[in-house]
Amino acid sequence: MNNKLKQLNKKIIKCRKCPRLINFIKKISTVKRKQNINETYWGKPVPGFGKINSKLLILGLAPAAHGGTRTGRPFTGDKSSDFLFSCLKKANISNLPYSENLNDGLELKSTYITNILKCVPPGDKPTNEELTNCSNHFETEIETLSKIQTIVALGKVAFDNCIKYYKSKNKLNRKYTFKHGKYYDLSNKIRLYACYHPSPRNVNTKLISEKMIINFFKKIKRETVI
Repeated sequence: MNNKLKQLNKKIIKCRKCPRLINFIKKISTVKRKQNINETYWGKPVPGFGKINSKLLILGLAPAAHGGTRTGRPFTGDKSSDFLFSCLKKANISNLPYSENLNDGLELKSTYITNILKCVPPGDKPTNEELTNCSNHFETEIETLSKIQTIVALGKVAFDNCIKYYKSKNKLNRKYTFKHGKYYDLSNKIRLYACYHPSPRNVNTKLISEKMIINFFKKIKRETVI
């Protein structure tokens, strides 16, 4: 990993700006789920994953309580990640159809995965102050990942907060509506796509299907040339 990215990720891991989130992480890591009772949880803010020269950024809202907060990598070790990486593998973006832990051998093709918020919030609902505190980390990620051409926001909250960031930087005035597959050019080099979140609820209610998400990422891969 590039030294600049290493330094950023160290800074994220050491961040303690939001006491409510840090206390919640400690609680989760102590009072574990039954199926993970014998595991040692990561129990810290979760940095992104991928290479510095990535062209595609996959963006979520926050790590899952017993996913990324347990494993130390976003979209790892839960049902959402199982679905996502099965699709990414079939779209030839990931070398594995799963994401289990930091040592599972996962590699991504010109793709970086991160979250707007680096800590899991209670009820998956961060405060505005917490989002503002973490925005500096996201800003540094965007600046460091200078080759990014395409951002895929998984879910409306990630989409809205990504728009909020770029509005603050580029003075964007138009209305941005979250609709799966819809895209907006946020600058002369960054295109943002809206994508339904790969959650079990969205799969079970048939809002999304594996074929639908595979075809979506195949399209992204062609357009981003990765």
